[in-house]
Amino acid sequence: MLTCEICGEELMLEEDMKTHLLLVHLENELHCPLCSLSGVSYDELCYHITSSHPEEQHRVQDPAHFTSSEKHQTSQSCSAEAVEDAASTSESARCCNGTTAEPKQQQRSPSTEEKLFSCPMCALVCSSASVLQEHVELHLQDQSSAEELDALKSPPACNVSVRRFDCPMCSVACSDSFSLQEHVELHLDQGAAVNGAGSPGSDLKLARQLQREEEVRQEKEEFKKLQEQFGLSGRGGYRRQMERTMERAVARGLMSPTDFHCKRAEMMETLASGVDDGTTRTQGVVRALYDYYQTECRDSVHVWLSADTDHYCSSEGDKGWGCGYRNLQILLSSLHRIDTFSNVLQEKTVPSIPRVQSMIEEAWKEGLDPQGASHFNQRLQGTRAWIGATEIYALLTSLRIRSRIIDFHTPTGPGGTHPRLFDWVKQYYCQSSTSSRLPPRLIQTSLPPLYLQHQGHSRSIVGLEQKKNGSLCLLLLDPGCSASEARKLLSRDTVSTAVHHMRKFPRGLKHKQYQVVAAQEVLSAEEKQISILSSRTLRAERIP
Repeated sequence: MLTCEICGEELMLEEDMKTHLLLVHLENELHCPLCSLSGVSYDELCYHITSSHPEEQHRVQDPAHFTSSEKHQTSQSCSAEAVEDAASTSESARCCNGTTAEPKQQQRSPSTEEKLFSCPMCALVCSSASVLQEHVELHLQDQSSAEELDALKSPPACNVSVRRFDCPMCSVACSDSFSLQEHVELHLDQGAAVNGAGSPGSDLKLARQLQREEEVRQEKEEFKKLQEQFGLSGRGGYRRQMERTMERAVARGLMSPTDFHCKRAEMMETLASGVDDGTTRTQGVVRALYDYYQTECRDSVHVWLSADTDHYCSSEGDKGWGCGYRNLQILLSSLHRIDTFSNVLQEKTVPSIPRVQSMIEEAWKEGLDPQGASHFNQRLQGTRAWIGATEIYALLTSLRIRSRIIDFHTPTGPGGTHPRLFDWVKQYYCQSSTSSRLPPRLIQTSLPPLYLQHQGHSRSIVGLEQKKNGSLCLLLLDPGCSASEARKLLSRDTVSTAVHHMRKFPRGLKHKQYQVVAAQEVLSAEEKQISILSSRTLRAERIP
């Protein structure tokens, strides 16, 4: 048992006695022998001498030449010796000041083994856990201050959408442009390794390959858009669109489930028969025009009208894509009333849109317009595919009706107008006049209407006006016009407004290109075969 001679405390071990003397009786009595620091504990003084006066520790070799254990022992010895000097200096100072100092009964020995604590963030070695803790806290405070400074330099990130930088070569998304650059450079390095690192032109080959892949991707996207635009996306045709429309009406409470099933059954029956149900048809429109021009519109010098024709408008089943089919129905409704054509038409009724699609497919199977058939993959039924002048030509030829396609491929007048188109339509209607004298003011011909196609839409020409000043005006039936609007032609109170909407002067037709399909006469069986062979390279008559 060891007894402290200063305070009489009894301790079991020598190490405990040394710690007792240092912590209890030397605290606040030591000061640094190399500077004016005082009033610190033994451990704090060790840390101070080691960190602030390393150049004075002449007995310490270059730390870079020691192993980890040697560094610890050297630091321990130097610290112990420096503290002993500090203790001795403190004793002398106290005596000079007239204070009484108890003689030290026990001295620290440099060879005494102590437990050492190494800083995990730098090379400092301490003999006290509390000093090491304070030292590490200083490191953490410095690190926290640095992070706060970086945060002040950077703008706040809250409520800011993170921009993604997508790799053009794979599906990786980077958070910033620098990371993306490094990522792409890895791709390039890999490409160079595959093509032969350092081989001439390897980067150029890779760049061209990337460009080709991008072009292919863009072509696929454009093709998909075209499929959507022209109804080739495979989302179903007339029947499916009509069913979906009725399903939405039931969901919104606009149609009862009973009405839905009844209308669906009626639709399926109509589609099975192949005959249009007539719900979008307006009869007698040309006859109503004739009556109007007889009594009204005295500012027209001449008016030519087609043979009697019905108007067909788009329905919920073909809205957005069915104008070509509806214009064909308008044309067929007139051909059925003209004896020359009705004698060769086997079907005496106007077909439904799905039936028109199947009739065009049958014309392709006969060999008509193989290029157009290839464009639609030989299939129209069950799709929402748009049709144009060439499909109308193929169907009429299949029905043994000779037709022409006239292509007004460029404007021929000021402001992008097409006066040559109006002149051609006048010549078409004037062919029915055999008299050499001036034609009467109003003429209803036996000619079928003309199919007029331009980018994105088609209409039917059923008449032509010539004003007193010589200007010409087309009379158009538009499938986009609703049945209620078309029926305004049949009422004396609304016919004037309806005719106003039908009129189109040259300034009202300013698309870049127009095509006209004109049904002319009946083909013999031999002439039909010649037309089929000629359609292998189908060409329109270009004006000018």
